[in-house]
Amino acid sequence: MTELTPQRQAERDEVLAKARAAKRVAPLLATLPTPHKDELLVAAADQIEARAGEILAANARDLEAGRESGMDEALLDRLALSEDRVRGIAGGLRQVAGLKDPVGEIVRGGMGPQGMTMKQVRVPLGVMGMVYEARPNVTVDAFGLALKSGNVALLRGSKSARNSNEQLVAVLQDAAEAQRLPREIVQLLPCDTHDSVQDLITARGLVDVVIPRGSARLINAVISGATVPTLETGTGNCHFYIDATAELDSAIEMLLNGKTRRVSVCNATETALVDSALSDDSILRIVQALQDAGVRVHGNVDKLSALGAQDIVDAGEADWAEEYLSMDIALAIVDGVDGAIEHIRTYSSGHTEGIAARDAYVLQQFANHVDSAAVMLNASTAFTDGEQYGMGAEIGISTQKLHARGPMGLPELTSTKWILEGTGQVRP
Repeated sequence: MTELTPQRQAERDEVLAKARAAKRVAPLLATLPTPHKDELLVAAADQIEARAGEILAANARDLEAGRESGMDEALLDRLALSEDRVRGIAGGLRQVAGLKDPVGEIVRGGMGPQGMTMKQVRVPLGVMGMVYEARPNVTVDAFGLALKSGNVALLRGSKSARNSNEQLVAVLQDAAEAQRLPREIVQLLPCDTHDSVQDLITARGLVDVVIPRGSARLINAVISGATVPTLETGTGNCHFYIDATAELDSAIEMLLNGKTRRVSVCNATETALVDSALSDDSILRIVQALQDAGVRVHGNVDKLSALGAQDIVDAGEADWAEEYLSMDIALAIVDGVDGAIEHIRTYSSGHTEGIAARDAYVLQQFANHVDSAAVMLNASTAFTDGEQYGMGAEIGISTQKLHARGPMGLPELTSTKWILEGTGQVRP
């Protein structure tokens, strides 16, 4: 075994010490009454707003460092906080406080054949590790959802958001302490090297679940390297198909909303699919609407130029699978809904797919045969969001099929246990 440098050993020791502390306080949080959780969530929201100046000053240091290092605009947008975003973060905690506590909910049960009462109840997962990039709002979202579902939050944010995350966690810990709860219910792990991620995701016995949230590279690294169970969030190569039966103005509005509302989020539309049965003028209108909104269109230059389109970026194979997170979109002309479904099957990341159509059969075909976590019928892909689903702040969008799929809210952050109560029964 390779001997660790003193710096590396200290980093590993810090991760494991914080994981042990999280494990110690997990039983307390698992049985914390709902009113106490809600009081802390509201108090933390109040403190975030009251200390917004400190939070924004810390964020400004991160943004300055990001610009100096050449961070691209999409990542800078994810990293940036503003007074409105800080208020939104605080509002998310208050919203979670108003949601139903899943802990203790009876999922199913009844009287067993031997006269025993049986019930399956929701219980916390325990120590919840979170690995994420750039977005400091995830720090607070993870804390809020972990707390309400009875879990301890062990957070490994990115180096690019170090100052923002440290300030936010300090505020959250101060709020916990003021509510007579241990500061260790939320902790921030070191981020100097990528090795601290490996320390977290292999801390089996101390950490009960790890959730990666960020780029495909980060998610794949966590999934492939973890010995701790993982809840996989996915990248968003989201498609929007415009059928020949669609009302074109409405379809274009939905497409632009999905693409341009906020380009740096995983529910942004990254590929437009256009029915070949649409007129040349209609296809050209779609392309020009995107370009007029400042979107660079990647596609088949020969096909689109023949329709009169200009300034098309020639699309290669990689474009169809790309999560741009920028003012770019891939656009393909496909043969009807079957062609759209086939394209999505080939290139989708399984996040969200949308369709604009008026034909009920076309809509049903799309809903039945597209296998993604969310399918939007005559609606923008931007609606794949825990808050839009009534969940409050989400921990991420799961594109896997086991345990949780789609926006992961409070119930998805619990497991279950069976409680059987008898009167002295023994099994024959």
